[in-house]
Amino acid sequence: MAGLLQLSSNVWRAERADEFAIVIDADDYFAAARAAMRSARKSIFLVGWDFDASITLGRPSEDYEGPAHVGDYLLWLTEESPDLEIRLLLWNPGFLSNWAKLSNLPYLLRWKLHGRITVLLDGNHPVGSSHHQKILVIDDAIAFCGGIDVTAGRWDTRKHVDDDPLRKRPNGASYGPWHDASSFCAGPAAKALGDLCRSRWRSAGGQQLAPVDFPHEPPSLKGAVSFGSVTLGISRTSPAYGDQAGVAEIERLYVDMIMSAERVIYAESQYFASRVIAQALARRLEEKDGPEVILINPVQADNWLGQLAMDTARARLREALSLHDPHGRFRIYHPVTANGVPIYVHSKLMIVDDKVIRVGSSNFNNRSMRFDNECDVAFEAGQDDHLSGKLVQLRDNLLAEHLGVDPDEVTQTVARTASVIGAIEVLREVRTAGHPGSGSTLVPYHTPEISDMEQWLADNEILDPEGPEAVIEPMERRGLFRGHLMAPLKRSRSQS
Repeated sequence: MAGLLQLSSNVWRAERADEFAIVIDADDYFAAARAAMRSARKSIFLVGWDFDASITLGRPSEDYEGPAHVGDYLLWLTEESPDLEIRLLLWNPGFLSNWAKLSNLPYLLRWKLHGRITVLLDGNHPVGSSHHQKILVIDDAIAFCGGIDVTAGRWDTRKHVDDDPLRKRPNGASYGPWHDASSFCAGPAAKALGDLCRSRWRSAGGQQLAPVDFPHEPPSLKGAVSFGSVTLGISRTSPAYGDQAGVAEIERLYVDMIMSAERVIYAESQYFASRVIAQALARRLEEKDGPEVILINPVQADNWLGQLAMDTARARLREALSLHDPHGRFRIYHPVTANGVPIYVHSKLMIVDDKVIRVGSSNFNNRSMRFDNECDVAFEAGQDDHLSGKLVQLRDNLLAEHLGVDPDEVTQTVARTASVIGAIEVLREVRTAGHPGSGSTLVPYHTPEISDMEQWLADNEILDPEGPEAVIEPMERRGLFRGHLMAPLKRSRSQS
């Protein structure tokens, strides 16, 4: 392969996608996944970190062909298609097992007795690691890969309406607005994702499975951003375990993308806690003519452990990077609703200039780089002006969602200010000046005060190890600030 994506370095496989699209937020993703499953004739492979059989696979208020809840829907699909085999491969996190959920228990026996639905819980990984991939493959012909699990608390529309009555868990409890992303592909690239699922299935104790040959016409995806046919690279993270060597293609891809940037790095991630990524960004931010870097994060992690580990590491890295950003080109923003409610950012996506995009399951943290099982997909625009233009349109489309404006307004403001950061600031001012609650927008990150204990946990990567070996690495060899580019700070301060 010529260009940024390189086999045996930052890409495991590179295959043609007859169609590739980005699907934004779970309203569109669940609808697309439901339609794709309905088209299945031979095989459905669902690989996930979490799963809840009782959720509605689609918009909760609508009527569908077949049962609404995904658990019943899978059973119905096998009745409709007598040759269909359904396999679910889920992470087995011990005492926090997916199947400890009351909502999943009614399906255990029904699926166990079913001849064509098989569930494996995968615990074949180092202690403390997880299987974090989110992949859906239909007949080896069409596939999805991204950050959205088929579970509770994920569904939302791109409008992220305050107090949306449809945003409810199966038990009726409301949850807050949620932003996420996945991707769709068709053709040989989908077959390659099927190969990855079969490999995972075998390593989890399942039988050796043969590929499926059942061509599909690429479906029409409501709301998706389509790129047409591309060469799609598939990148993985896999920890060293037993006789299996570690794989760090995703880490390499992140660094290569950052180092290739000329003007703008736009990224969405649940966390910002990776020392390797921070060091790569520091190098670029020190350059006189380096790129702008815009990172969209949630205000805070959605659980206490994440807040303790990930949020503290973010604060430390942000303060360290301020020492390497003399030109003021790094910003972290959080999206909020019209009423100022934080929108949880769960998407894992990066666009560099008008050249390359990646989307998948990996976050900007050490675990995703070396310790958990992850899968991302990426493509380069190359010399294709149409693809280059579509990448910029997607970036502006995402910013428009976050800023509560029309995508054309983002594009025009970027052109007028000659800066994505400048455009964000102009549009933020328009949305918020004297009009609290006037619309959704982006708010800047401010570094919080952190306790000595939180600082120690973050600096020593206690809860976010870089790999299996780091779990037992001597304390003196650990550290968020290893390397010559950064040094620990005594006290955090607010971003200007």
